[in-house]
Amino acid sequence: MSFDPLSAAEPGDGHRQMTVSPEAEIAAASSTRPADHGPHLPNPLRHPLRAMGWLVSRLFGLASLILTLSVIAAIPLLNFFALGYLLEAEGRVARSGKWRDAFPLLSIAPRIGSIALGLGFWILSLRLFSLYVADAQMIDATSAVTGRLRIILAISAALITVHVCLALARGGGLLCFFRPIKNAIWLRARLRHGDYWIVAGEQLRAFLAAFRLKHHFWLGVRGYVGAAVWLFPPTALLAVGDGRDARTLVSLAGGLWLVFVLSWLPFLQARLATENRLAAMFEPRAAINCFKRAPFAWALSTILVYALALPLYLLKVRLPPQDAMWLATLVFIISIYPARILIGLAYGRALRKQKQAWYDLTWLCRATVLAALVVFVFLLFFTQGIGEHGKRTLFEHHAFLLPWPL
Repeated sequence: MSFDPLSAAEPGDGHRQMTVSPEAEIAAASSTRPADHGPHLPNPLRHPLRAMGWLVSRLFGLASLILTLSVIAAIPLLNFFALGYLLEAEGRVARSGKWRDAFPLLSIAPRIGSIALGLGFWILSLRLFSLYVADAQMIDATSAVTGRLRIILAISAALITVHVCLALARGGGLLCFFRPIKNAIWLRARLRHGDYWIVAGEQLRAFLAAFRLKHHFWLGVRGYVGAAVWLFPPTALLAVGDGRDARTLVSLAGGLWLVFVLSWLPFLQARLATENRLAAMFEPRAAINCFKRAPFAWALSTILVYALALPLYLLKVRLPPQDAMWLATLVFIISIYPARILIGLAYGRALRKQKQAWYDLTWLCRATVLAALVVFVFLLFFTQGIGEHGKRTLFEHHAFLLPWPL
């Protein structure tokens, strides 16, 4: 039984019965392939070493997953995959109501980290040796020692390339990158049976299929398009004025409009992630009904989404170089990922509740969220004066759009 912090402070079921069954929405949304959770935690008392290994593997996988998403989020077009992954995690949590579904790729994440470490080790080793050869060539390019070093470098590069390819063909486990003799034995066995390309191809296809690249990419595109349609008009009005003339009234109108859009947009995107339908982004009445069934969960998760979105605005005051942009997106993943999971839990809780919450609680939560969003939009308006992108900063909305702009 999983603990849901959003339900701990949720009051009773309320008074009025909903006319639309939320179970039907959950059943319609549950057709998506379930998450692969990988091996379960061994009993720590019976198998302490295996339990410790499981924990280390999970922590290593989580770190690998976050770093991978951070790098992908900093690359144009590929960052749609990062957005789609966050939406997928949000949708899975909403459908199941369990924290363990918050990391769809966690079962293969350790393999990602192993490949990164293995490739990094051999590339760095070859790079350091090439610098040594370059220094020798600078001192005396015509000496016999320099000539031998160049030959050794070429042979090393060829052997490392073959070794890395064999490690990847065997599945990319960490030990595969540091056992060249076993890789050679495996290659001889595969050549003897004549199935090297078949086995290597199956390993590659299985690894890529686990990523569900097409699904996550198009889910990210739909999430981006749906959120942009809601956000662009009020943000455009907000960006008109600069706080010094009559155009400020236009900005004020845009800001008020944006407050209401931001209040229901988290649940709309959660609805898209849960049902995998772009049309779900344009059904605000359904999001409002969900809010009425779980107002406290909605208020808590919504406020946390925007509170955790603020740190990245501070980073945009001075942008890092393009090759170091992943450091900024790392902050994004660490801050927005938990907020996405909480939104998914809140939306899933709202789907499962049969009745509306107390009327007084509903209005109290609504007033609290609207007040918090007024403060958020007020701060957002002034980010155009400190952000390196100027007015464009207003349109980025990294809490719902891409982790980093195109």
